[in-house]
Amino acid sequence: MKKEIKARLEDIVALLNDPEEVVMEKEIKDKLEKIMVLLNNPEEAVAEKESEEKLEKVVTLVSSAMVDPDIDIEYCASGALDDPYVLVTYIVSEYTKPTRKIRLGKAVLQGTPEKIANQVTFSIEEFKGEIDSVEMG
Repeated sequence: MKKEIKARLEDIVALLNDPEEVVMEKEIKDKLEKIMVLLNNPEEAVAEKESEEKLEKVVTLVSSAMVDPDIDIEYCASGALDDPYVLVTYIVSEYTKPTRKIRLGKAVLQGTPEKIANQVTFSIEEFKGEIDSVEMG
């Protein structure tokens, strides 16, 4: 755990010392909050790391399953305070771009990466079907 804390602190120092990088106060606060979580609740930090690894696998699985050029997928694995989510944009035309946020709550994250990816893919297909039915009449 000491190595992980040291690595995160080194990231903050490198970020602050980089003359090319514009550092936002919120970004530093987020990084420091994660370090505090590591120090105060090591068990929670281990669970968070496992969740991050699971989400990375989910992103890979969904990206390989969804190869539709009309669908834009953005993955947002936010901080410890918010649930991660997938932001889906269906590009119908230049001016029509409906979006849907698919939240990945704690109950969803209990499943395997494959099960989560299947749920996300199903939600994306369902969203696309809803928009198509509205557009086609």
